[in-house]
Amino acid sequence: MTKYSAWAREALAILSKDLRSELRTKYALNAILMFAVVTLSAVSFAVGQFAIGNDVRAAFLWIVLFFSAMSGLGRVFVKEEDAGTVNVLRLSARASVVYVGKLVFNTLLLFALAVIVVPLFVVLMGLEVQDVALFTAVLVIGTAGLAGASTIIAAIIAKASAKGELFAVLAFPILLPLLVTAIGGTRRALDGAGAAGEAQMLLSYLVVMVTVSLFLFDFVWDD
Repeated sequence: MTKYSAWAREALAILSKDLRSELRTKYALNAILMFAVVTLSAVSFAVGQFAIGNDVRAAFLWIVLFFSAMSGLGRVFVKEEDAGTVNVLRLSARASVVYVGKLVFNTLLLFALAVIVVPLFVVLMGLEVQDVALFTAVLVIGTAGLAGASTIIAAIIAKASAKGELFAVLAFPILLPLLVTAIGGTRRALDGAGAAGEAQMLLSYLVVMVTVSLFLFDFVWDD
């Protein structure tokens, strides 16, 4: 067994542990889904009587996704602190393994949210997507970037007393470039104008965020 296969098995073990825990409690999934559905319903009823452009629709979509993520993704490290398992995790797995396992878990959680919420948003808001492939690409890359930034921020605030408030406060400025780019790319995909530049910027953001997080996580995790 090579060191890379051993590393991958450890990361999968972390992911499997979190998935089993989430399937038992469904805390994070229920939190983000309930927030997303309530917010989506409120937005659709509020603007349903008005004629709004695709720029506003795109902004609403990413606002729903952002705040839904803020309601649940922060738990990925907080639950380890609350359960008292964080020290066992430090002793049993390398920092990079823990980060990747938690990152994949958060990414899968947001993908599950998007699979449910985005079709509802399309129906309720009456979206006509001109470029489905581009719309999907922006959504997938943007969601992965949202999970990547949220994971390292969740690790930073895990020991703080006001975790929920700090999570959103720290996340917003870091995620602002991603949100602005994702909104612009979504709008262009809805208009059929093409958004290759936005998709490339989102991919660059994702790569940079994950790379920087891997370097920083050693210091955050061992603190």
